[in-house]
Amino acid sequence: MELRFAFAVNNEGIFQKNHFGDADKYLIFDQVSDKIVLSSEEINKFKLLDEEHEHGSRKKGEAIVKFLKEKNVNVLVSTQFGKNISIINEHFVPVKVVLEQPEEIADVIGKHLHWIKDEWENGPGDFKLFTIKSGVMKSAIK
Repeated sequence: MELRFAFAVNNEGIFQKNHFGDADKYLIFDQVSDKIVLSSEEINKFKLLDEEHEHGSRKKGEAIVKFLKEKNVNVLVSTQFGKNISIINEHFVPVKVVLEQPEEIADVIGKHLHWIKDEWENGPGDFKLFTIKSGVMKSAIK
């Protein structure tokens, strides 16, 4: 099974210190063999949804989940995740990164695909958070 990734980036196409749901757009990458290849770009039309009532609202989180599931995404990649990570990890493998350039992240993820793929295949409903810095760390979500 091949994986599909959503990278949370700003309008310039780089990662910023924002929660996943606050991204300007999502770069959709597909796994092709052992590489991660850009396939499309999706504007985050839910960025401001229900924000006047509550930052990181459940309504916003559920709308983003529904949208990305319809796009057949399996893995979410961002510099930060907010309180909706408890909704996210029921449906997607979350990956937290520190690098800014999507191409660099795609290369690093390509080297560690087997761990993320294993998590997708064996952890449905309660996926662990992967943190990629100089190495990869997998941890439970509280």
